[in-house]
Amino acid sequence: MEGSETGWGRPAEPAPRWRALLDRARHAGRGAEQPEPDRRVEDPLPPPRPLVPPESFAPPESFAPPEPLPRRAAPNGYAGRAAAGQPGERPYGADPSYRAEATYRVDPSHRAEPAYRPDPGYPGEPGHRAEPTYRPDPGYPGEPARRVPEQRRPEPPESRYSLLDNGYRPEQPPAESRYALLENGYRPEVGYATPPAPAPTPPPAPPAIAPPPATERGYPARAERRPPTPDPEVERARGVLRRELGSPRVLAFANPKGGVHKTTATVLGAATIGSVRGRGVLAWDDNELRGTLGLRAGSARHARTIRHLITELAQIEILEGDTLLERLDDYLRHASDGSYDVLAGEESPRFAQRLDQFTVKRVLELLRRTHEVVCVDTGNNVESPNWRTVMQAADQLVVTTVPREDAAFSADWMLDLLHEVGMGELAENAVTLISCPTPGRSPLQDDLERHFASRTRAVAVVPYDPALETGSSIEYAQLQPETRQAWLRAASVMLEPFAR
Repeated sequence: MEGSETGWGRPAEPAPRWRALLDRARHAGRGAEQPEPDRRVEDPLPPPRPLVPPESFAPPESFAPPEPLPRRAAPNGYAGRAAAGQPGERPYGADPSYRAEATYRVDPSHRAEPAYRPDPGYPGEPGHRAEPTYRPDPGYPGEPARRVPEQRRPEPPESRYSLLDNGYRPEQPPAESRYALLENGYRPEVGYATPPAPAPTPPPAPPAIAPPPATERGYPARAERRPPTPDPEVERARGVLRRELGSPRVLAFANPKGGVHKTTATVLGAATIGSVRGRGVLAWDDNELRGTLGLRAGSARHARTIRHLITELAQIEILEGDTLLERLDDYLRHASDGSYDVLAGEESPRFAQRLDQFTVKRVLELLRRTHEVVCVDTGNNVESPNWRTVMQAADQLVVTTVPREDAAFSADWMLDLLHEVGMGELAENAVTLISCPTPGRSPLQDDLERHFASRTRAVAVVPYDPALETGSSIEYAQLQPETRQAWLRAASVMLEPFAR
């Protein structure tokens, strides 16, 4: 192996190093090793010494055993000697004074570790116990053995000449199904005579339908759907609302108590009359303490109220004709169907001081010039100037109430007040409007109808309607048909004295 001692790629040491070691072993030198001059691998080696036979070698008496050399560990765990025949080295004979190295001696000071002995106090881990063998449940029937289907050899195809070779063989009849009795019916045995079935009676012939009567030209008459016959009372009410009223009329809806449907009655009264007449109807919120008529009726296309109208009342009063209508329209709101207009009240309570009796009269005169029917929602203060001014200018008083004792007592007290202040005729010609807040009929309603029929000209009752229960915007088209018919009769009673 060239270029290495062992053949594994490790370079061999130069020969002079081995010679120095051999000399050291022969002379048993204990001193420091004499340094040798550095040699290169390329330098020629000295000639080898002649070999001396082992018999002629006699060590001197004073020769001491050589000191063992420290072993030199090889990087790969194998310490070999340089192989002969390496390039750059020359063979040399054995030195007669060479003595084999002594065997390796164990250092007496080294003590081998004692054998491992377990701790006698340690209990030790218990031995692993094998699990008991599985015992099947005696009550379990167990799975049936799987049967391997037998493999049959494919039968050879039947020859086309089998009928000639083997002769004709009739096939066996198929096995009768268990449901044959249900499918085919009962079949009596042979020899049993079945009685003949009676002949079926033919069904009676349907009566002959007469052909439809022919018209003059020979075509059959067509059936036409006719609308239901209208209620004559409702038609009469519509006819009253369409008549001329002679002059603009003011309808005052009043009751000193709150929550008796004054605002609702004002809006629905204007909406009912406007739905028949088509135009010229207005609802005015004359409540001095923040009325809600403007919120429940009309489209809020602007925020102008009676306060803005009074500010420019002097400039508007002098106008005439279409110019007056266009200028006043800037302060009015309109219903969604355009059947009536709305003059909203002011929300600020401080504005009530400016509505004196002269201002209220001027506003009423202006509205009469532009509308045929003015429905006024009065407040709750019977002592205020605007309330009394509306009562003095009203053509028709509408007393609103609900079937409750406190509401009826307040309405009865107001009629007494009107008699005391000299407006007894207005109270006697008034119309009492009873609004039902619940679906059922109140037991007090009959007593109230009899009582107010003796104090006022007429009594009208309007039923409960779920569209009015939420207290939101009032839409006349969303009311039930019964509710609209009741309001038609009530509105006709209000305007009947003025109809011509």
